[in-house]
Amino acid sequence: MATRMNAEEAGQALVEVTLGLIVLCVFVLGIIDFGRAIYDVQVMKNLVGEGSSMASRSGGGTSLSNIAITIDSDAGNDLNMSTSGCVIVTQVQNMGSGSIQVLNQASAGGLSGATCKSGVGCVSGTTGCGTSNATLPTAAVTALTTEGTGSAIYTTEIYYNYSPITPIPTFLGKNVLPSQFYAVAYY
Repeated sequence: MATRMNAEEAGQALVEVTLGLIVLCVFVLGIIDFGRAIYDVQVMKNLVGEGSSMASRSGGGTSLSNIAITIDSDAGNDLNMSTSGCVIVTQVQNMGSGSIQVLNQASAGGLSGATCKSGVGCVSGTTGCGTSNATLPTAAVTALTTEGTGSAIYTTEIYYNYSPITPIPTFLGKNVLPSQFYAVAYY
């Protein structure tokens, strides 16, 4: 009788181990994708800060397109910007009497068009740009307008299309991880 009870419990243990392994695999694969997403966002934050810093230190000496290309190449293997991302570097200038305007802008990377459109604004006269009025946070506008006429703030924006490497986001739904990440810095 004891042998028969042990035989019945052996099947139960197999089912429990199988369910436990499935849950464990879901957690491990989820950690992999979420970890990659967090790492990519941190790399983007470092890149936008460095891009805005380089642009503000150049003071117009280095062209914004060279800075955008440098940031694009600095992403290296961490972010594949040539196919999945873009960098936009923008110069916003104080035009006097409380008016700020996008004066210069450059971009680099593989994304273009509506996928990679600056949230700061665009240079007047470029395709799809009505006015060159800039959209900046209140603190940035205050800082820029309290400086003299002709002073500038440089912004760097990065758009990056994230693609998971495990099937877990597919199983959990499309809203678990965003498909596009965005980072911006103002200097």
